[in-house]
Amino acid sequence: MARCLTIAVAQTGPIQRSASRAETVDRLVHLLEMSAAAGAEIAVFPEMALTTFFPRWRIDDQAEIDAFFEQSMPGLDTQRLYDAAARLKVGFALGYCEIAQEAGRTRHFNTMDLVGPDGGFIGRYRKMHVPGSAEPEEGTTTHLERRYFEPGNLGFPVFDYRGVRIGMAICNDRRWPETYRMLCLNGAEVALLGYNTPLLLDEAPALAHLRMFHNHLPMQAGAYQNTLWVAAAAKAGLEDGQALIGGSCIIAPTGEIAALAMSLGDEIIVHRADLDLIETCRKVNFNFALYRRPDQYRLIAEPV
Repeated sequence: MARCLTIAVAQTGPIQRSASRAETVDRLVHLLEMSAAAGAEIAVFPEMALTTFFPRWRIDDQAEIDAFFEQSMPGLDTQRLYDAAARLKVGFALGYCEIAQEAGRTRHFNTMDLVGPDGGFIGRYRKMHVPGSAEPEEGTTTHLERRYFEPGNLGFPVFDYRGVRIGMAICNDRRWPETYRMLCLNGAEVALLGYNTPLLLDEAPALAHLRMFHNHLPMQAGAYQNTLWVAAAAKAGLEDGQALIGGSCIIAPTGEIAALAMSLGDEIIVHRADLDLIETCRKVNFNFALYRRPDQYRLIAEPV
């Protein structure tokens, strides 16, 4: 009997700064209900799915910054999403902003949690490749993630979900081949990914026509080169004056896009992922255990 996992990608339209956390959670609960109705066994939500993408502004008031972060997960508002997972028997991966007390200080991470079909916590990933800068730079799109987030410190963990090995990644992580390679080497069969990506960049207006191509290209390559299923959820549409690209998708280990969002709003796409296709692709192209040459790759891990 074929091993399969029915995956839902829960794209959201824009989340404005004026939206309350409760209103946003209502939207996510509705999307999870839609996923369950479509037969999904797991859903993935975007990066920073509970708030607007606030790194587009410079904010100096720490209390104002911390209002975008979750002090605990689940919290008073987000508990309803966890309760919905248990009611519907559908787990999810959720991107959010995390405050953590570690090493005797307060730390801020761009985080994604994996939650089981019983509403229980399974595992956590913290965004490894944090892009942007700490201060606005003239001539470039304002993107201040490095002002608000530390790079992740949990590696590339892989977790068991109903007998399927699942890893996670967040936004800029999808541009890096190392992300998929590490997930593959850690045994992942499925990578769940959330992102917020601007449609236009001030620094490269001539490349605007390539934005969606460059969005999908590394995910398709990562899926193909590492024989993984990749399910990626975007935030889309005009959010607080910035157009977000959308393009949520589910990609097979052949590199093919198996399902693609067609709107710039709240939308569910669902695909039944054939996990046996992973082994087929490995037989055809990539016997990693036999053909890897780690002794020849040392330069990759050395500082530039």
